[in-house]
Amino acid sequence: MEAIKRTKIADVLASKAFGATVHVKGWVRTRRGGKQVNFIALNDGSTVHNVQIVVDVNTLGEEFLKPVTTGSCIGVNGILVESQGQGQDAEIQAKEIRIYGTADPAAYPLQKKGHSFEFLREIAHLRPRTNTFGAIFRIRHHMAIAIHTFFHDRGFFYFHTPIITASDCEGAGEMFQVVTANDFFGKQASLTVSGQLEGELAAMALGAIYTFGPTFRAENSNTPRHLAEFWMIEPEVAFNEIAENMQLAEDFIKYCIQWALDHCLDDIRFLSQRVDKELIERLDFVLKQQFVRLSYTEGVKILEEAVAKGHTFEYPIFWGADLASEHERYLVENHFKCPVILTDYPKEIKSFYMKQNDDGKTVRAMDVLFPKIGEIIGGSQREEDYTKLSERAREMGVPTKDIWWYLDTRRFGTAPHSGFGLGFERLLLFVTGMANIRDVIPFPRTPNNCEF
Repeated sequence: MEAIKRTKIADVLASKAFGATVHVKGWVRTRRGGKQVNFIALNDGSTVHNVQIVVDVNTLGEEFLKPVTTGSCIGVNGILVESQGQGQDAEIQAKEIRIYGTADPAAYPLQKKGHSFEFLREIAHLRPRTNTFGAIFRIRHHMAIAIHTFFHDRGFFYFHTPIITASDCEGAGEMFQVVTANDFFGKQASLTVSGQLEGELAAMALGAIYTFGPTFRAENSNTPRHLAEFWMIEPEVAFNEIAENMQLAEDFIKYCIQWALDHCLDDIRFLSQRVDKELIERLDFVLKQQFVRLSYTEGVKILEEAVAKGHTFEYPIFWGADLASEHERYLVENHFKCPVILTDYPKEIKSFYMKQNDDGKTVRAMDVLFPKIGEIIGGSQREEDYTKLSERAREMGVPTKDIWWYLDTRRFGTAPHSGFGLGFERLLLFVTGMANIRDVIPFPRTPNNCEF
């Protein structure tokens, strides 16, 4: 085969450089046709759209083309021409084909038919080759770029917090223990559930930082919303109080959604056709709305009034309850019909580090609530008062000997600061319209599942 520089299929289709010689490589989706002409649908992962390869069977030979079956990998030299058929604007008239790898049709599991998401999780090593998961993982990449771009452009510093830690940020105890034969660290060590505490230290020196990395939760929850290994984005900003924190969260989430629409529209359109027909409408819905700011107490009152009027919830609603997704979605979808930022939660259901309000009952926590999924961001203004913070840690059973370094920042130049956490996969659920969090991460880790 003549050496011609390979071009991604996405770029070939976008160029519309009809008459140009092009070289593409990819995996065969289908091959059809008769004795004279064959049509190969080829995809290299750069776009949801296949490029049609038109093959003169007499030129290349019927025997040569027999191994070119669904799943095989080939390279094609040819001429880009305007398509005369329906379904595509351009196609490639093949001059040469090189077969890199074959795929036995009797064994290859991704034949041209519908496959359930459950089945595809069992072959996670191959599912990125499907149209749906190709789209999802391209969107995942673009969302990561959007996150870094948003914070970089606003003067935040990307800060790497430890994955192995000796402290429990949430005080929940749902941590994976790191165990070695020789007690490597000399103390109990775990995989982190959050980089927040270390992130606060950095914010008190650098002003504004964000973390973006893997976190782990040893929670035995086999639900469509939980993973044992997931990615978190956690910005922390010195001198920001709760109102500024809420605005940062709103600006951030809108930026990510707009980025997806600007850079992934073909993939989003595909997913809206195949997975969630209301996807684009819901993304636009969030972009066009000013998020409502609402106290937890006011939210509970609205929910109690809904119950009094005949609305039923699976879980009871009362002041002090940790709101369920159904409660959060009611506020967003039924009552306000726009995203809601809920604030000032009861301190008994929130973490020790949140700033206490003057009423002695609530803390300056905030949750951003979205349609379809409920909470998408959780955050707070952090308690900067040394005495209040250390007393609250003791009340909640957090050993101060393990967080002495965290408390030290309140002894040496304390200042108001705040931040929030966004589960990357929760964001991807919203942007892709997928229903199960296992389907927006390449290799999901869940109870009794650690394959690939």
